[in-house]
Amino acid sequence: MANPLILYDGVCGLCNRFVQFVLRHDRRGVFRFASLQSPLAARILAARAANPGMLDTVYVIQDFDPEESAIQSQTALLSRSNAVLFILHELDGAWRVVAVMLRLVPRFILDWGYRQIAGNRYRIFGRYEVCPLPEPRVRSRFLDL
Repeated sequence: MANPLILYDGVCGLCNRFVQFVLRHDRRGVFRFASLQSPLAARILAARAANPGMLDTVYVIQDFDPEESAIQSQTALLSRSNAVLFILHELDGAWRVVAVMLRLVPRFILDWGYRQIAGNRYRIFGRYEVCPLPEPRVRSRFLDL
Protein backbone atom coordinates (compact mmCIF):
# COMPACT_ATOMS: atom_id res chain seq x y z
CA MET A 1 0.00 0.00 0.00
CA ALA A 2 1.33 3.45 -0.90
CA ASN A 3 1.78 6.03 1.83
CA PRO A 4 3.56 9.37 2.08
CA LEU A 5 7.17 8.81 3.11
CA ILE A 6 9.02 11.47 5.10
CA LEU A 7 12.80 11.48 4.79
CA TYR A 8 14.35 13.41 7.68
CA ASP A 9 17.75 14.01 9.28
CA GLY A 10 17.85 11.26 11.91
CA VAL A 11 20.43 12.94 14.16
CA CYS A 12 18.78 16.39 14.18
CA GLY A 13 16.94 17.34 17.37
CA LEU A 14 14.43 19.52 15.48
CA CYS A 15 13.79 16.85 12.86
CA ASN A 16 13.15 14.20 15.50
CA ARG A 17 10.76 16.54 17.32
CA PHE A 18 8.98 17.14 14.01
CA VAL A 19 8.64 13.38 13.48
CA GLN A 20 7.14 13.06 16.99
CA PHE A 21 4.76 15.92 16.16
CA VAL A 22 3.64 14.13 12.98
CA LEU A 23 3.16 10.86 14.85
CA ARG A 24 0.97 12.62 17.45
CA HIS A 25 -1.24 14.35 14.87
CA ASP A 26 -1.39 11.63 12.21
CA ARG A 27 -4.27 9.74 13.79
CA ARG A 28 -4.95 7.84 10.56
CA GLY A 29 -1.38 6.53 10.56
CA VAL A 30 -0.69 7.33 6.90
CA PHE A 31 2.87 8.66 7.14
CA ARG A 32 5.96 6.46 6.95
CA PHE A 33 9.46 7.59 7.92
CA ALA A 34 13.10 6.96 7.02
CA SER A 35 16.20 8.85 8.07
CA LEU A 36 18.27 10.59 5.42
CA GLN A 37 21.26 8.62 6.70
CA SER A 38 19.67 5.29 5.74
CA PRO A 39 20.52 3.21 2.66
CA LEU A 40 16.83 3.38 1.69
CA ALA A 41 16.89 7.19 1.58
CA ALA A 42 20.15 7.16 -0.39
CA ARG A 43 18.62 4.86 -3.04
CA ILE A 44 15.40 6.88 -3.25
CA LEU A 45 17.17 10.23 -3.58
CA ALA A 46 19.77 8.95 -6.04
CA ALA A 47 16.98 7.57 -8.24
CA ARG A 48 15.43 11.03 -8.28
CA ALA A 49 18.74 12.83 -8.94
CA ALA A 50 18.70 14.42 -5.48
CA ASN A 51 21.79 14.62 -3.30
CA PRO A 52 21.50 12.11 -0.44
CA GLY A 53 24.23 14.00 1.41
CA MET A 54 22.07 17.12 1.79
CA LEU A 55 20.84 16.74 5.34
CA ASP A 56 19.46 20.27 5.68
CA THR A 57 16.07 19.46 4.22
CA VAL A 58 13.09 17.24 4.77
CA TYR A 59 11.72 15.33 1.80
CA VAL A 60 8.32 13.77 1.15
CA ILE A 61 7.43 11.18 -1.44
CA GLN A 62 3.67 11.42 -1.71
CA ASP A 63 2.87 7.80 -2.63
CA PHE A 64 5.73 5.53 -1.65
CA ASP A 65 5.08 1.81 -1.86
CA PRO A 66 7.79 -0.24 -0.14
CA GLU A 67 6.53 -3.34 -1.93
CA GLU A 68 7.40 -1.94 -5.36
CA SER A 69 10.56 -3.42 -6.77
CA ALA A 70 11.56 -0.09 -8.30
CA ILE A 71 12.56 2.68 -5.90
CA GLN A 72 11.64 5.33 -8.43
CA SER A 73 7.90 5.92 -8.59
CA GLN A 74 5.75 8.30 -10.55
CA THR A 75 5.14 10.69 -7.64
CA ALA A 76 7.16 13.85 -7.17
CA LEU A 77 9.74 14.42 -4.50
CA LEU A 78 8.75 17.39 -2.35
CA SER A 79 11.40 19.21 -0.37
CA ARG A 80 11.81 21.95 2.22
CA SER A 81 8.74 24.17 2.68
CA ASN A 82 6.78 22.25 0.03
CA ALA A 83 7.27 19.07 2.06
CA VAL A 84 6.28 20.74 5.34
CA LEU A 85 3.14 22.24 3.78
CA PHE A 86 2.16 18.85 2.35
CA ILE A 87 2.66 17.18 5.75
CA LEU A 88 0.62 19.81 7.60
CA HIS A 89 -2.16 19.56 5.02
CA GLU A 90 -2.40 15.78 5.51
CA LEU A 91 -2.50 15.87 9.31
CA ASP A 92 -5.66 15.68 11.36
CA GLY A 93 -7.22 18.62 13.17
CA ALA A 94 -6.51 22.29 12.53
CA TRP A 95 -3.18 21.64 10.84
CA ARG A 96 -4.85 21.55 7.42
CA VAL A 97 -6.08 25.13 8.04
CA VAL A 98 -2.55 26.16 9.08
CA ALA A 99 -1.20 24.70 5.82
CA VAL A 100 -3.79 26.59 3.77
CA MET A 101 -2.93 29.84 5.56
CA LEU A 102 0.82 29.29 5.07
CA ARG A 103 0.24 28.76 1.34
CA LEU A 104 -0.85 32.41 1.23
CA VAL A 105 2.67 33.45 2.24
CA PRO A 106 4.90 34.05 -0.80
CA ARG A 107 7.11 31.03 -1.54
CA PHE A 108 10.37 33.02 -1.33
CA ILE A 109 9.51 34.02 2.25
CA LEU A 110 8.64 30.44 3.24
CA ASP A 111 11.85 29.15 1.67
CA TRP A 112 13.92 31.88 3.34
CA GLY A 113 12.43 30.99 6.73
CA TYR A 114 13.05 27.31 6.11
CA ARG A 115 16.70 27.96 5.19
CA GLN A 116 17.22 30.08 8.32
CA ILE A 117 15.87 27.36 10.61
CA ALA A 118 17.63 24.53 8.74
CA GLY A 119 20.97 26.31 8.86
CA ASN A 120 20.82 26.74 12.64
CA ARG A 121 18.94 23.61 13.69
CA TYR A 122 21.86 21.76 15.32
CA ARG A 123 22.92 24.82 17.29
CA ILE A 124 19.38 25.58 18.52
CA PHE A 125 17.82 22.11 18.87
CA GLY A 126 20.87 19.88 19.34
CA ARG A 127 22.21 16.85 17.58
CA TYR A 128 22.18 13.16 18.48
CA GLU A 129 25.22 10.92 18.08
CA VAL A 130 23.00 8.25 16.47
CA CYS A 131 19.42 8.20 15.20
CA PRO A 132 17.05 7.62 18.15
CA LEU A 133 14.91 4.49 17.98
CA PRO A 134 11.15 5.06 17.78
CA GLU A 135 8.77 3.69 20.39
CA PRO A 136 7.74 0.06 19.78
CA ARG A 137 4.11 1.04 19.06
CA VAL A 138 5.14 3.07 15.97
CA ARG A 139 8.28 1.19 14.89
CA SER A 140 6.50 -0.45 11.95
CA ARG A 141 6.05 3.01 10.37
CA PHE A 142 9.84 3.48 10.14
CA LEU A 143 11.12 1.79 7.01
CA ASP A 144 14.85 2.03 7.70
CA LEU A 145 15.06 -0.03 10.91
